[in-house]
Amino acid sequence: MLKRRNMLMLIMSALLVVVLAACGNNTKTETTQEASTDTVNAAESEELTIKHKLGETKVKKNPQKVVVFDFGILDTLDKLGVTVTGVPQSNIPPYLSKYEDKEAYKNVGSLKEPDFEKINALKPDLIIISGRQSEAYEELSKIAPTVFLGVDTTKFMDSFKENMNTVGQIFGKEDQVKTELSNIDQSVKEIHDKVTATGKNGLIVLANEGKLSAYGAGSRFGIIHDVLGFEQADTKIEVSTHGQSVSSEYVAEKNPDYLFVVDRGVISATDGKESTSAKQTVENELVKNTKAFKEGHIVYLDPNYWYLSGGGLLSVTEMVKEIGASIK
Repeated sequence: MLKRRNMLMLIMSALLVVVLAACGNNTKTETTQEASTDTVNAAESEELTIKHKLGETKVKKNPQKVVVFDFGILDTLDKLGVTVTGVPQSNIPPYLSKYEDKEAYKNVGSLKEPDFEKINALKPDLIIISGRQSEAYEELSKIAPTVFLGVDTTKFMDSFKENMNTVGQIFGKEDQVKTELSNIDQSVKEIHDKVTATGKNGLIVLANEGKLSAYGAGSRFGIIHDVLGFEQADTKIEVSTHGQSVSSEYVAEKNPDYLFVVDRGVISATDGKESTSAKQTVENELVKNTKAFKEGHIVYLDPNYWYLSGGGLLSVTEMVKEIGASIK
Protein backbone atom coordinates (compact mmCIF):
# COMPACT_ATOMS: atom_id res chain seq x y z
CA MET A 1 0.00 0.00 0.00
CA LEU A 2 2.81 2.34 0.96
CA LYS A 3 4.64 1.53 -2.25
CA ARG A 4 1.53 2.31 -4.32
CA ARG A 5 1.09 5.66 -2.52
CA ASN A 6 4.73 6.58 -3.13
CA MET A 7 4.36 5.65 -6.77
CA LEU A 8 1.31 7.91 -7.16
CA MET A 9 3.15 10.81 -5.50
CA LEU A 10 6.09 10.37 -7.85
CA ILE A 11 3.78 10.38 -10.89
CA MET A 12 1.92 13.51 -9.65
CA SER A 13 5.24 15.27 -9.00
CA ALA A 14 6.45 14.46 -12.51
CA LEU A 15 3.22 15.74 -14.05
CA LEU A 16 3.49 18.95 -12.02
CA VAL A 17 7.02 19.53 -13.29
CA VAL A 18 5.87 19.05 -16.90
CA VAL A 19 2.94 21.46 -16.46
CA LEU A 20 5.14 24.12 -14.86
CA ALA A 21 7.74 23.77 -17.62
CA ALA A 22 5.06 24.14 -20.29
CA CYS A 23 3.70 27.25 -18.63
CA GLY A 24 7.18 28.68 -18.44
CA ASN A 25 7.80 28.05 -22.14
CA ASN A 26 4.46 29.58 -23.10
CA THR A 27 5.23 32.67 -21.05
CA LYS A 28 8.67 32.92 -22.64
CA THR A 29 7.22 32.53 -26.16
CA GLU A 30 4.54 35.13 -25.50
CA THR A 31 7.15 37.53 -24.12
CA THR A 32 9.38 37.00 -27.16
CA GLN A 33 6.47 37.55 -29.54
CA GLU A 34 5.44 40.71 -27.71
CA ALA A 35 9.01 42.03 -27.83
CA SER A 36 9.22 41.26 -31.57
CA THR A 37 5.90 43.03 -32.21
CA ASP A 38 7.03 46.02 -30.17
CA THR A 39 10.24 46.20 -32.24
CA VAL A 40 8.30 46.14 -35.53
CA ASN A 41 5.85 48.77 -34.28
CA ALA A 42 8.71 50.97 -33.12
CA ALA A 43 10.40 50.71 -36.53
CA GLU A 44 7.17 51.56 -38.32
CA SER A 45 6.50 54.57 -36.10
CA GLU A 46 10.08 55.89 -36.26
CA GLU A 47 10.13 59.47 -37.56
CA LEU A 48 12.98 60.83 -39.67
CA THR A 49 13.87 64.45 -40.37
CA ILE A 50 14.89 64.76 -44.02
CA LYS A 51 16.82 67.88 -45.03
CA HIS A 52 16.50 68.83 -48.70
CA LYS A 53 16.80 71.80 -51.04
CA LEU A 54 13.36 73.19 -50.20
CA GLY A 55 13.45 72.69 -46.43
CA GLU A 56 13.14 70.00 -43.75
CA THR A 57 10.44 67.36 -43.73
CA LYS A 58 9.46 64.91 -41.01
CA VAL A 59 8.79 61.50 -42.56
CA LYS A 60 7.73 58.22 -40.95
CA LYS A 61 10.12 55.38 -41.78
CA ASN A 62 8.75 52.89 -44.33
CA PRO A 63 5.78 55.01 -45.49
CA GLN A 64 3.04 52.87 -47.05
CA LYS A 65 1.29 55.26 -49.45
CA VAL A 66 3.88 57.00 -51.63
CA VAL A 67 3.29 59.45 -54.49
CA VAL A 68 6.30 59.96 -56.79
CA PHE A 69 6.70 62.75 -59.36
CA ASP A 70 10.30 62.11 -60.36
CA PHE A 71 10.94 59.23 -62.79
CA GLY A 72 14.52 58.80 -61.57
CA ILE A 73 13.25 58.25 -58.03
CA LEU A 74 10.52 56.01 -59.42
CA ASP A 75 13.04 53.78 -61.18
CA THR A 76 15.05 53.69 -57.94
CA LEU A 77 12.05 52.54 -55.89
CA ASP A 78 11.27 50.00 -58.60
CA LYS A 79 14.82 48.66 -58.40
CA LEU A 80 14.61 48.47 -54.60
CA GLY A 81 11.25 46.69 -54.65
CA VAL A 82 9.33 49.53 -52.98
CA THR A 83 5.65 49.80 -53.92
CA VAL A 84 4.26 53.22 -54.88
CA THR A 85 0.65 54.38 -54.88
CA GLY A 86 0.50 57.29 -57.31
CA VAL A 87 2.52 58.57 -60.30
CA PRO A 88 2.01 61.06 -63.15
CA GLN A 89 1.01 58.68 -65.94
CA SER A 90 1.70 60.88 -68.96
CA ASN A 91 5.12 60.53 -70.63
CA ILE A 92 6.15 57.57 -68.48
CA PRO A 93 9.41 56.18 -69.97
CA PRO A 94 8.99 52.80 -71.72
CA TYR A 95 11.27 51.08 -69.21
CA LEU A 96 8.76 52.05 -66.48
CA SER A 97 5.66 51.24 -68.54
CA LYS A 98 4.16 49.04 -65.82
CA TYR A 99 3.26 52.25 -63.97
CA GLU A 100 0.82 53.14 -66.76
CA ASP A 101 -1.57 50.56 -65.30
CA LYS A 102 -4.45 52.71 -64.08
CA GLU A 103 -5.83 49.98 -61.83
CA ALA A 104 -2.57 49.22 -60.05
CA TYR A 105 -1.40 52.85 -59.77
CA LYS A 106 -3.30 56.12 -59.36
CA ASN A 107 -2.73 58.91 -61.87
CA VAL A 108 -1.81 62.07 -59.94
CA GLY A 109 -1.55 64.57 -62.79
CA SER A 110 1.36 65.46 -65.05
CA LEU A 111 5.01 66.20 -64.34
CA LYS A 112 4.36 69.94 -64.30
CA GLU A 113 0.74 69.98 -63.11
CA PRO A 114 0.02 67.83 -60.04
CA ASP A 115 -3.65 66.98 -59.50
CA PHE A 116 -4.01 68.23 -55.92
CA GLU A 117 -7.55 66.89 -55.54
CA LYS A 118 -6.59 63.33 -56.52
CA ILE A 119 -3.45 63.42 -54.38
CA ASN A 120 -5.41 64.62 -51.39
CA ALA A 121 -7.97 61.83 -51.87
CA LEU A 122 -5.15 59.26 -51.68
CA LYS A 123 -4.06 60.51 -48.24
CA PRO A 124 -0.41 59.67 -48.96
CA ASP A 125 2.22 59.19 -46.26
CA LEU A 126 4.91 60.73 -48.48
CA ILE A 127 5.19 62.77 -51.69
CA ILE A 128 8.52 62.91 -53.57
CA ILE A 129 9.16 65.70 -56.10
CA SER A 130 12.00 67.22 -58.12
CA GLY A 131 12.63 70.35 -60.18
CA ARG A 132 9.54 70.22 -62.40
CA GLN A 133 7.24 70.35 -59.35
CA SER A 134 9.26 72.66 -57.11
CA GLU A 135 6.74 75.50 -57.40
CA ALA A 136 4.02 73.21 -56.04
CA TYR A 137 6.05 72.27 -52.95
CA GLU A 138 4.11 74.41 -50.46
CA GLU A 139 0.73 73.24 -51.72
CA LEU A 140 1.78 69.58 -51.74
CA SER A 141 3.23 69.93 -48.23
CA LYS A 142 -0.24 70.85 -46.98
CA ILE A 143 -1.46 67.45 -48.17
CA ALA A 144 1.36 65.22 -46.91
CA PRO A 145 5.08 65.25 -46.01
CA THR A 146 6.83 66.32 -49.22
CA VAL A 147 10.52 65.80 -49.99
CA PHE A 148 12.49 67.35 -52.87
CA LEU A 149 14.96 64.87 -54.40
CA GLY A 150 16.05 66.58 -57.59
CA VAL A 151 19.67 66.19 -58.72
CA ASP A 152 22.01 69.19 -58.47
CA THR A 153 23.76 68.96 -61.85
CA THR A 154 26.68 71.15 -60.70
CA LYS A 155 27.73 68.23 -58.47
CA PHE A 156 25.88 65.38 -60.14
CA MET A 157 27.35 62.29 -58.47
CA ASP A 158 27.44 63.74 -54.96
CA SER A 159 23.84 64.92 -55.27
CA PHE A 160 22.70 61.65 -56.87
CA LYS A 161 24.29 59.56 -54.11
CA GLU A 162 22.84 61.78 -51.40
CA ASN A 163 19.36 61.28 -52.87
CA MET A 164 19.84 57.52 -53.11
CA ASN A 165 21.03 57.32 -49.51
CA THR A 166 18.01 59.36 -48.42
CA VAL A 167 15.71 56.92 -50.22
CA GLY A 168 17.55 54.03 -48.58
CA GLN A 169 17.12 55.61 -45.16
CA ILE A 170 13.40 56.29 -45.60
CA PHE A 171 12.57 52.79 -46.84
CA GLY A 172 15.09 50.77 -44.84
CA LYS A 173 17.09 49.83 -47.94
CA GLU A 174 20.47 51.21 -46.91
CA ASP A 175 22.48 48.07 -47.65
CA GLN A 176 20.89 47.55 -51.07
CA VAL A 177 21.54 51.19 -52.02
CA LYS A 178 25.14 50.89 -50.88
CA THR A 179 25.65 47.86 -53.15
CA GLU A 180 24.02 49.54 -56.16
CA LEU A 181 26.09 52.72 -55.74
CA SER A 182 29.27 50.66 -55.47
CA ASN A 183 28.44 48.97 -58.78
CA ILE A 184 27.81 52.33 -60.44
CA ASP A 185 31.08 53.74 -59.08
CA GLN A 186 32.94 50.81 -60.60
CA SER A 187 31.31 51.35 -63.99
CA VAL A 188 32.01 55.09 -63.87
CA LYS A 189 35.69 54.49 -63.14
CA GLU A 190 36.00 52.02 -66.01
CA ILE A 191 34.31 54.37 -68.51
CA HIS A 192 36.20 57.43 -67.25
CA ASP A 193 39.53 55.65 -67.71
CA LYS A 194 38.46 54.49 -71.16
CA VAL A 195 37.36 58.01 -72.19
CA THR A 196 40.43 59.84 -70.91
CA ALA A 197 42.68 57.32 -72.65
CA THR A 198 41.22 58.42 -76.00
CA GLY A 199 42.04 62.09 -75.40
CA LYS A 200 38.85 62.97 -77.31
CA ASN A 201 36.51 65.90 -76.68
CA GLY A 202 32.74 66.04 -76.97
CA LEU A 203 29.82 68.36 -77.58
CA ILE A 204 26.32 67.71 -76.22
CA VAL A 205 23.23 69.04 -77.99
CA LEU A 206 19.50 68.73 -77.44
CA ALA A 207 17.51 68.54 -80.69
CA ASN A 208 13.93 69.79 -80.53
CA GLU A 209 11.59 70.89 -83.33
CA GLY A 210 14.42 71.52 -85.76
CA LYS A 211 16.46 73.57 -83.26
CA LEU A 212 19.64 72.80 -81.31
CA SER A 213 20.73 73.71 -77.79
CA ALA A 214 24.21 73.01 -76.43
CA TYR A 215 24.99 71.81 -72.90
CA GLY A 216 28.35 71.80 -71.16
CA ALA A 217 29.86 70.88 -67.80
CA GLY A 218 27.56 71.47 -64.83
CA SER A 219 24.44 71.17 -67.00
CA ARG A 220 21.65 68.57 -66.91
CA PHE A 221 23.71 66.38 -69.28
CA GLY A 222 27.09 67.48 -67.92
CA ILE A 223 27.84 64.05 -66.43
CA ILE A 224 29.47 63.30 -69.80
CA HIS A 225 32.14 65.89 -69.03
CA ASP A 226 32.16 66.14 -65.23
CA VAL A 227 31.96 62.45 -64.39
CA LEU A 228 32.80 60.37 -67.45
CA GLY A 229 35.80 62.34 -68.61
CA PHE A 230 35.08 63.85 -72.04
CA GLU A 231 36.80 67.21 -72.51
CA GLN A 232 34.51 70.01 -73.73
CA ALA A 233 34.70 70.99 -77.37
CA ASP A 234 33.56 74.42 -76.15
CA THR A 235 34.45 75.42 -72.58
CA LYS A 236 32.36 78.59 -72.72
CA ILE A 237 28.88 77.10 -72.99
CA GLU A 238 26.53 78.88 -70.60
CA VAL A 239 24.97 76.67 -67.94
CA SER A 240 21.17 76.84 -68.05
CA THR A 241 18.16 74.55 -67.81
CA HIS A 242 17.25 74.95 -71.46
CA GLY A 243 20.79 75.06 -72.83
CA GLN A 244 22.54 77.55 -75.08
CA SER A 245 20.82 78.03 -78.42
CA VAL A 246 23.24 77.09 -81.20
CA SER A 247 23.28 76.47 -84.96
CA SER A 248 24.76 73.91 -87.33
CA GLU A 249 27.44 76.49 -88.13
CA TYR A 250 28.38 76.49 -84.45
CA VAL A 251 28.68 72.69 -84.38
CA ALA A 252 30.83 72.76 -87.54
CA GLU A 253 33.05 75.46 -86.06
CA LYS A 254 33.62 73.58 -82.78
CA ASN A 255 34.27 70.40 -84.82
CA PRO A 256 33.92 67.94 -81.90
CA ASP A 257 35.44 64.47 -81.83
CA TYR A 258 32.14 63.18 -80.44
CA LEU A 259 28.70 64.74 -80.85
CA PHE A 260 26.16 63.54 -78.28
CA VAL A 261 22.53 64.17 -79.24
CA VAL A 262 19.47 64.04 -76.98
CA ASP A 263 16.34 63.87 -79.12
CA ARG A 264 13.63 65.86 -77.29
CA GLY A 265 11.31 65.24 -80.23
CA VAL A 266 10.91 61.58 -79.25
CA ILE A 267 9.26 62.72 -76.02
CA SER A 268 7.00 65.15 -77.90
CA ALA A 269 5.96 62.37 -80.27
CA THR A 270 4.78 60.18 -77.38
CA ASP A 271 2.63 63.13 -76.30
CA GLY A 272 0.83 63.18 -79.64
CA LYS A 273 2.83 66.02 -81.19
CA GLU A 274 4.59 65.91 -84.52
CA SER A 275 8.34 66.22 -84.29
CA THR A 276 11.28 66.67 -86.62
CA SER A 277 13.78 63.83 -86.59
CA ALA A 278 16.91 64.70 -84.62
CA LYS A 279 18.99 62.98 -87.29
CA GLN A 280 17.37 65.19 -89.93
CA THR A 281 18.17 68.28 -87.85
CA VAL A 282 21.73 67.30 -86.94
CA GLU A 283 23.21 65.51 -89.93
CA ASN A 284 23.17 68.29 -92.53
CA GLU A 285 25.96 69.21 -94.95
CA LEU A 286 27.72 71.45 -92.41
CA VAL A 287 27.83 68.85 -89.64
CA LYS A 288 28.91 66.16 -92.09
CA ASN A 289 32.25 67.96 -92.30
CA THR A 290 32.98 67.44 -88.60
CA LYS A 291 35.29 64.82 -87.14
CA ALA A 292 32.34 63.39 -85.22
CA PHE A 293 30.44 62.58 -88.40
CA LYS A 294 33.43 61.39 -90.43
CA GLU A 295 34.58 59.04 -87.65
CA GLY A 296 31.11 57.69 -86.88
CA HIS A 297 30.98 59.41 -83.51
CA ILE A 298 27.56 61.03 -83.58
CA VAL A 299 25.83 59.35 -80.65
CA TYR A 300 22.05 59.50 -80.20
CA LEU A 301 21.34 59.13 -76.50
CA ASP A 302 18.11 57.64 -75.16
CA PRO A 303 16.01 60.64 -74.03
CA ASN A 304 13.99 58.42 -71.72
CA TYR A 305 17.03 58.15 -69.47
CA TRP A 306 18.69 61.47 -70.21
CA TYR A 307 15.71 63.82 -70.48
CA LEU A 308 12.78 62.26 -68.63
CA SER A 309 14.57 60.42 -65.84
CA GLY A 310 18.20 60.83 -64.87
CA GLY A 311 19.23 60.61 -61.24
CA GLY A 312 17.88 57.10 -60.60
CA LEU A 313 19.62 53.80 -59.92
CA LEU A 314 18.36 52.41 -63.23
CA SER A 315 18.66 55.54 -65.36
CA VAL A 316 22.17 56.51 -64.21
CA THR A 317 23.34 52.94 -64.77
CA GLU A 318 22.00 53.04 -68.34
CA MET A 319 23.40 56.53 -68.99
CA VAL A 320 26.88 55.38 -68.03
CA LYS A 321 26.49 52.26 -70.18
CA GLU A 322 25.46 54.32 -73.22
CA ILE A 323 28.55 56.49 -73.02
CA GLY A 324 30.74 53.44 -72.53
CA ALA A 325 29.23 51.73 -75.57
CA SER A 326 29.84 54.82 -77.73
CA ILE A 327 33.61 54.86 -77.28
CA LYS A 328 35.37 53.44 -80.33
